[in-house]
Amino acid sequence: MENRRGFLKNIVKASGGLVLGFSWLTNFDAQGNIVENLTLEDKEHEFNAYLKIASNGKVSIYSPNPEIGQGIKTAFAMIVAEELDVDWNQVEVLQANLDAKKYDRQVTGGSGAIKHSWERLRIAGATAKRLLMEAAASKWNLNYNTLTCSEGFVINPNGQKLSYGELAIAAGKISVPKDIKLKNKSYFKLIGKAIKSVDNQAVLKGKPLYGIDYKEPGMLHAQLIRPVGFGQKIESFSADKAKEMPGIVDVIKLSNNKIAVIGRSTWEIMQARKTIEVNWTQDKDLESTKMHDELFKKLMNSENAELKRKDGDVKEAFSKAHKIVEAEYQCPFVPHNSMEPMNFFADVKDGSARLVGPTQVPGSCQSQISKLLNIPLEKVTVDITKIGGAFGRRLNSDFALEAAEVSNLIKKPVKLTWTREDDMTGGIYRPAVRYKFKAALDINGNMTAYYLKGVGMNAGNACRQDNFPAGAVDNYLVENYDYKSDISTGPWRAPITNFLASAEQSFLDEVAKAANQDPIAFRLKLLKKSKDNPVGKITYEPDRFIKVIETVAEKAEWNKKKRNIHQGFSVYFSHNSYVAQIAEVKARKGKINLEKITAVTDCGIVINESSAKNQIFGAILDGYGTAMFGALNFENGVPQESNFNTYKLIRFNERPEIEAHFINNGIDPTGLGEPALPPTGGAVANAIFGAIEKRLYSQPYIKELENMGLT
Repeated sequence: MENRRGFLKNIVKASGGLVLGFSWLTNFDAQGNIVENLTLEDKEHEFNAYLKIASNGKVSIYSPNPEIGQGIKTAFAMIVAEELDVDWNQVEVLQANLDAKKYDRQVTGGSGAIKHSWERLRIAGATAKRLLMEAAASKWNLNYNTLTCSEGFVINPNGQKLSYGELAIAAGKISVPKDIKLKNKSYFKLIGKAIKSVDNQAVLKGKPLYGIDYKEPGMLHAQLIRPVGFGQKIESFSADKAKEMPGIVDVIKLSNNKIAVIGRSTWEIMQARKTIEVNWTQDKDLESTKMHDELFKKLMNSENAELKRKDGDVKEAFSKAHKIVEAEYQCPFVPHNSMEPMNFFADVKDGSARLVGPTQVPGSCQSQISKLLNIPLEKVTVDITKIGGAFGRRLNSDFALEAAEVSNLIKKPVKLTWTREDDMTGGIYRPAVRYKFKAALDINGNMTAYYLKGVGMNAGNACRQDNFPAGAVDNYLVENYDYKSDISTGPWRAPITNFLASAEQSFLDEVAKAANQDPIAFRLKLLKKSKDNPVGKITYEPDRFIKVIETVAEKAEWNKKKRNIHQGFSVYFSHNSYVAQIAEVKARKGKINLEKITAVTDCGIVINESSAKNQIFGAILDGYGTAMFGALNFENGVPQESNFNTYKLIRFNERPEIEAHFINNGIDPTGLGEPALPPTGGAVANAIFGAIEKRLYSQPYIKELENMGLT
């Protein structure tokens, strides 16, 4: 266990208490000052470490990963507290700031934080407990193996107790042992329970946790004017009127075709922006949704696609097929629509840069700003705030770089804030993608060949060629074509799979119907083949796939007739987790209503039941709302939707009932923030087919339903 030895080598001892760290240390708050934890009664025991135990028994944990509402701060603390056997009420969690030399992975994205840190966190708690037990054993002249721990106390065989606070100083002087034993998972007391977020009270009281809340005395505010259409450049602009308006400090041109309006308040800036006249130029035709449709048709028939995987001989299999099923599916560009708009604070001066704000990737943000300003990396600090939603948008650091550039030009601290319109029209969208599927069936209804071609707009690889049904089909071919568009794109919750799963699961239902087989039975037969006799590489575990499928069928009473209710099934593997869903729709009087979605998830051990269910609920609502309503259209490079009066989000009265279940298999935890979203669109589309006997091929589904006279 090399990572365990590395952890132990980084143990820090101090005379003021017990300090444990495995390259997760910090000593700055959001203002760049030395951290002072005012909740600790004994200041003598405050020092920098991952896990800190003070002489009053308070356990403090620094959380290095940005919190975006997924509950990572609470989950991290629960894992440590579980192994430490401490009273949960004695635990506090503090947000760490960026320190690339000391932190191993300060990234929140890809549903990977818990998976990455699970064992490290457990080791932190278990090591601290061991040292406390050895300190107590020394006082009692006993072997530490005869002692137990509970609720922040070490207990001897006679029932005598010593608190962790009483033992902290002595424990901090003991050499760290190498034979740390982790708790048997069957003895977990805290993990798996529903625990409130450690930030709940601060959020409810409106305390300044988020980037949008951050301010410093004397700082200025800035907003940017960006090209109206993608592909445009600034030819000239006039800001004379704006500069004369109250509160406006300056209007300057930035790199990359942007104009910064700087002032004393955001309201004054918003008024001044309206008076600035900009002449835009372009050197080619600007893109439109109509142009994209024509490109998709052309590229879908192109023979220049990149080969991603080939098993067997698909061409020959299709030539011998008893039946062939073909379909195309498409999705549009969509914005991220996080509740908190993009914002960042920057103070650039004297060859250094201090940044504060909501970013999923503080390390990447730091390196990009270092390069932009030609400042040594160690002279750039990034302090992390709580994030009011991200969904992948804050994996891009463009807004932080904008703040840094403005501050560098004016040599003053500045807070950059995007408006909602800036946010929706400023780019970094989910790519528009189209898929072509083709399947061959033999006379017995077995799928003998499977073909997938993906075409995306700045999507990179729009396919996941090693996912199911790879390995379950003898003849399997996947191709991809990526078109370089002027419209900027980036990761969007469950990148690529957010729509690929919907398309694939809709198509597999269509193939199952052509084979005269139950949709679930059809998939289970394929999974049995991938388990017993896989063809080529597979990235999934068939048994875990099968378990979530069988469980959701039981929980949702699959194929049990319910009056006016039609069910649709979908299952998908992403971010190392498995999610199966059954949607139920009701069709009545020309209307389609989504009544309920039942979801079964295998994400390994569930840390916090409360936040886990919230992640499932949120992902399903996001997946359903986007599949049903989300679309961003373009005309001459200009987004036609700029706020929620024209861009439809799911409304409160449109939410379905959601029932969430988890597979309790004791496997180490995997991803949870994204995996429940991909299957949702397919489950809903398949349920709608059951109600109206018509397939949905294009998102947002609402448009197809409206064309059918159904809403």
